[in-house]
Amino acid sequence: MQTHDIEEGLTETVSLLDKLRMAIYHGEFAPGQRLVESELAEKYVTSRGAVREALALLQNEGQILEVRAVVEGLCAAKAAAKATKADHRELRKMAAEMADAVKRGDVLTDSRVSDEVHAKIREIAGQQTAAGLIERLRYQGVRYQFHVSLLPGRLAQGAKEHLDIIDAVIAGDPRKAEELTRDHFAQVVDALRRLESTPLLPITAAAFGR
Repeated sequence: MQTHDIEEGLTETVSLLDKLRMAIYHGEFAPGQRLVESELAEKYVTSRGAVREALALLQNEGQILEVRAVVEGLCAAKAAAKATKADHRELRKMAAEMADAVKRGDVLTDSRVSDEVHAKIREIAGQQTAAGLIERLRYQGVRYQFHVSLLPGRLAQGAKEHLDIIDAVIAGDPRKAEELTRDHFAQVVDALRRLESTPLLPITAAAFGR
């Protein structure tokens, strides 16, 4: 199989997992409802293979994030020990952008900056093996932070977690940076479980219009 075929397959799975996550959010699937591959393939006009992969990723999302917690925590600790003043300035800029996004209720910008913060910390850490592993895992974490941010109160809480991590890196405190990063992903796992099991209000149009 060619590389572009693999990438296209991943894209199809990622897109479907996004749709399934939002369907769960909207209550289109009842708690405990059996999801049938053939029915989902027909509903979303996709292959049964993509459905199978998406359901597996959905089931294992918590485990994936637990692995990321360990690896991202390692990177945060290394970044706290290695960050330069220039890195501090860039992280502060991201922190300000994230705080502004939360103030405006801008979920999309907050999600983008969240990714950028983690990517910057990995870059500062210089842990190429860890960064490569995280990139592979990110295909399976499919924009989870966007969906989680739609939970009541989670947008502000998630931003606070990121800002605390940034503060620890800037302060040069590896232990705290690692601890806060692990705690952040633990909170995301908990929020994902609530997203799957708690009846939620419909998403407002404003959440997508920003």
